Amino acid sequence: MINVKVPLGVNVLDEIRVTGGKPLRGRVSVQGSKNAALPMMAASLLHRGVSVLRGCPKIADVYCMEEILEGLGAVTWWEGRDLYLDCAKADRTVISEENTGKMRSSVILLGAMLGRNGKGFMGYPGGCVIGKRPIDLHIYALKKLGASVTDRGNFISASCGKLTGAEISFAKSSVGATEQGILGAVLAEGETVLSHCACEPEIVWLCRYLRGMGAKITGDGSRNIRITGVGELTGGDMKVPADRIAAGTYLCAAAATRGKIIIENPPEGELDAFLEVYRKIGGQYEGKSGKLIADGSGVRFPVPFLETEEYPGFPTDLQSPLMAVLATIPGESHIRENIFEDRFKLAGELNKMGAFITASGRDAWIRGASSLSGCQVAAEELRGGAALILAALAARGNTSIKGASFIRRGYEHICEDFAALGGIIEDTGTTSYENIQIQEKNKAD
Repeated sequence: MINVKVPLGVNVLDEIRVTGGKPLRGRVSVQGSKNAALPMMAASLLHRGVSVLRGCPKIADVYCMEEILEGLGAVTWWEGRDLYLDCAKADRTVISEENTGKMRSSVILLGAMLGRNGKGFMGYPGGCVIGKRPIDLHIYALKKLGASVTDRGNFISASCGKLTGAEISFAKSSVGATEQGILGAVLAEGETVLSHCACEPEIVWLCRYLRGMGAKITGDGSRNIRITGVGELTGGDMKVPADRIAAGTYLCAAAATRGKIIIENPPEGELDAFLEVYRKIGGQYEGKSGKLIADGSGVRFPVPFLETEEYPGFPTDLQSPLMAVLATIPGESHIRENIFEDRFKLAGELNKMGAFITASGRDAWIRGASSLSGCQVAAEELRGGAALILAALAARGNTSIKGASFIRRGYEHICEDFAALGGIIEDTGTTSYENIQIQEKNKAD
């Protein structure tokens, strides 16, 4: 099977073109979860052998994490949709700033490196610019487990003799810091209790993956997680769950275009807060025979007030796609962003298309337009970029979306999926290298 990979540092012609105004209709299958796959890949470093993630999404962030693991000495390969990670010789302890600067979740590798080799050195984590994303809680958790950690501003160094269990109480809920604490604790001596943990489904999936490797973890999905360290782990083997944010994005696309779609493999029980809002704006949905049938033809009601919250509240990653929907609904909606303080970059681009959005601090007021108009816009981060595609699909005329590489970080085949649903959309931004690899992959499939 061809290993389809976008080399880091390749220059990309970075544009998606959309001709909008057509309701989406048809069926779509959702990719594996980005936010579940990345910590599972980090966890694979804790086994000195082969692990496999089945149905792993072939997206830029996964390729980036794969390349980081290879830089540590791992051998990786793809068989169809399955990613194999042989970490038998992954004993290097330095990750360059060039690699970590592309993806914030790279920071969770520090706990895995400490658990495996007792030391780790890495460049400061990067990713989308959507607000302050400090790593102080990550450092706190590792120090509580006995590591010596130095934050040098653009580089982090950490070392330990042997990590030991501890009581770790997070000052605030953090998905990444919770994952960091889990990865550091599973091979630590003794018992660890993590308090005020994040409860996102991705943490539950990480714990299930680690339990399959032999870790002793209880309480995942609650605010308190208890871990008893073990001497070693076996190889992981698990199917990556469906991506709840990708599923929500596609539901928003149906709402924005007033279309009707069927999601073949919905993430059951993970979208309840979003679906409640979907119903309030006039969308209808039904779960049937393992499918989610969504009808956006009746979407017409603004949202007087909505705020993003930690899970199980409304997810921050679906705030931008929902804003794109609200931009198509006459009347005023109000969104308060409680997770990231700089996540309204999208507003100015939607205004170019005919929306009337005012953002101030953590609040945005959206006065939707009866019809958006296509124009040239630019993505500045992952979810905002996806939201611009939704607005373009709903708009009259042609839209050119620059900065499409942000979107490729988290969506495996978003343009192909929308085209299959009847959208007129073209990704002109793949490199010639990537096009060749994708063509070869499709032949092999």
